[in-house]
Amino acid sequence: MSTAIKIALVDDEVLFRKGISFLLQREDNIEIVFEASNGEDLISQLEEIETKPDIIIMDLKMPVLNGVEATKIIRKLFPEIKIVALTSYDTKSFIANMIQVGAVAYLIKSTTPKDLIRTINEVHRKGFHYNENVLKTIQETIVSSKNTKGNLETSFLSPREIEILQLICQQKTTSEIAEYLYLSPRTVEGHRNNLLLKTESRNIAGLVVYAIQNEIADLTL
Repeated sequence: MSTAIKIALVDDEVLFRKGISFLLQREDNIEIVFEASNGEDLISQLEEIETKPDIIIMDLKMPVLNGVEATKIIRKLFPEIKIVALTSYDTKSFIANMIQVGAVAYLIKSTTPKDLIRTINEVHRKGFHYNENVLKTIQETIVSSKNTKGNLETSFLSPREIEILQLICQQKTTSEIAEYLYLSPRTVEGHRNNLLLKTESRNIAGLVVYAIQNEIADLTL
């Protein structure tokens, strides 16, 4: 199952965690590599395990080390791993906070199994996935706050980089952007890496937030 999407589940509610594990293991392209009961347990296992997960499904409110703080640590130690929040909290402040610290998707525990599986596949394919509720929160909360990063000059981005950033905000994959612009996927990846460096974003989700803060693009589903 080398091509399977490797998942780690992190939730202190054992029954809920086992239920999600059972659900996901029924998918042919998903493999559960380990489970953890809190952020500290998660980081400990990440440091010990050789095969790292592609995606971590993370609860927010957990004992010892919560999901927000764990996400901050993982973004520094294991930046290649993508974090999907799966929580009971649907307030704008929780959503905005998790997106800003590095989560690439945010789901409520009342979501359907179909939406969870779709989100996992979309995150694996594109690097992030925002549903309508999260998109609205980003636009209303993160953009309106206009923090320091939102006040940066954007003229250092080339027209091509801005064009690619706008397509990223339309939730298009690298191959889709390459086809649309008649470029090679490698060239698109190069522009995307330059965007990450220039905007000091930690991941594609960070690029999206940057673009909206600076009114470079509108988010679309």
